[in-house]
Amino acid sequence: MKDLYIYLVVFLAGAAVLAIELLGTRILGPFYGVSLFLWSALITVTLIALSIGYALGGRWADRGATMTRLYFIIAGAGLWTLFIPWIQRPVLVITEPFSLRLAVLAAAFVLFVPPLTLLGMVSPYAIKLRASNLSIVGRTAGDLYAISTVGSVVSALLTGFFLIPNFGVTRLTFLIGITLLLIGSIGLLAERRFMAIPLAAIGIFSIIMAFWLLPSEGPDPERGLIAVEQSPYAEIRVLDMERKRHLIIDGGVHTIVDPLSWESRFPYTAVIDLTRDFFQAPGDLLLIGLGGGSIVKRFARERWAVEAVEIDPVVVRVAQEHFGLEPWEGTIHPVDGRQFLITHDKTYDVIVMDAFGSSSIPFHLVTKESFGLIASHLKGKGIFALNVETNGWDSLIVRSLSATLKEQFDFVLALPTYEPASALGNVILLAAHFELELPHELEREFPARDDRVRILAWDNRFEADTKDAQVLTDDLNPVDLWAEEINLAARRDLHRYFQPSGLSW
Repeated sequence: MKDLYIYLVVFLAGAAVLAIELLGTRILGPFYGVSLFLWSALITVTLIALSIGYALGGRWADRGATMTRLYFIIAGAGLWTLFIPWIQRPVLVITEPFSLRLAVLAAAFVLFVPPLTLLGMVSPYAIKLRASNLSIVGRTAGDLYAISTVGSVVSALLTGFFLIPNFGVTRLTFLIGITLLLIGSIGLLAERRFMAIPLAAIGIFSIIMAFWLLPSEGPDPERGLIAVEQSPYAEIRVLDMERKRHLIIDGGVHTIVDPLSWESRFPYTAVIDLTRDFFQAPGDLLLIGLGGGSIVKRFARERWAVEAVEIDPVVVRVAQEHFGLEPWEGTIHPVDGRQFLITHDKTYDVIVMDAFGSSSIPFHLVTKESFGLIASHLKGKGIFALNVETNGWDSLIVRSLSATLKEQFDFVLALPTYEPASALGNVILLAAHFELELPHELEREFPARDDRVRILAWDNRFEADTKDAQVLTDDLNPVDLWAEEINLAARRDLHRYFQPSGLSW
């Protein structure tokens, strides 16, 4: 019976390691954005913690391994995991002034190294307990590490495919902590150790906190939090603030609308409208990246036939339920944008890429190869429009994307949506095989708000300096590195904007 319990402890420890690592993307992602840096930080911290745990566990076992100590190790890991939801916000606030890479690494280290180190101690400690003689040490070690790895595999599948989308991050974090704590407490009870009683009491108290005391992850319409969703791809929030409705995906604002009229309050959507001015009659639009559906609504209103590609089905549902997107306004394809281009043959008058993620554009969508696919899906007089967030009109990312577009298109224009030129904002890149000149003058007498944005963008249009600018390819694409500065500036602005409401992160 003791051996079976050791196997159970090892299995759960392996499962908890992968679950905590995956949860890290949802705990830190809304604050920092889910980027290459976040994944690198989490993997680094996990490997450091496990390495320390393996070394400490083996040395502590050699000093005299007992089941009691093993149960304390697993219970200690559970206890720290229970604290993560409570210390998360203070840690994020303290590390925010750091650079993005240092902040992500420091926050991950503080939150996750203690429990992961303790979980790393479990396997070498269990090997010492389980091995009865030297002739079977290798087999014993192999069996226990295999069990731990199987636990990690099961946990990776369950956590990513089922638990996070259905249970939420905070509840799942508490569930892991409570499970580890109770497993340790039950073991201590079996060993007749008095410490099992207070540990079990902490576990029961933690269950009460999880259901009653911890701030809810659910909506709070009275305060403006309309919806909170955990999809397989991101954390999604809908917030009403300052008479505007915001769609927030992993902490980044993707849509801002007037909740009464559904009119967009994001300036760049008005600049995207300029693509329609190159055509005498409504045509076919393909939108890559749905967001709240503002661009779909704007084109559908002008009688364009609209198709949109959105990989996250929860984003589609949220757009329909909370941003007024109607089924008749467009056909939505729930698939990755590049995969859609590979598997479909239809051509379009306008293709718009509005797929900026929580920290950068998905790298596989902004390469020479991807732009080649887009060019092949445009009609002869078709136009491609790419929305990109930049830190200044002449930023490296604008110049490099322009250089990459010129590999597939004859003419590329950059249309800034903001002033001054050195600020943070959106730039729209237009690409086509014909010279991009509007066939008519823009309305300048008593212009409406959207007209003013279009005038600003068109009057300040420019061709980016692509000399020495890197062409992005599937093989070499540092767009994540270049987006770091943009992401850091954007996050700090968003933190200041949303902090008074307390409704985000």
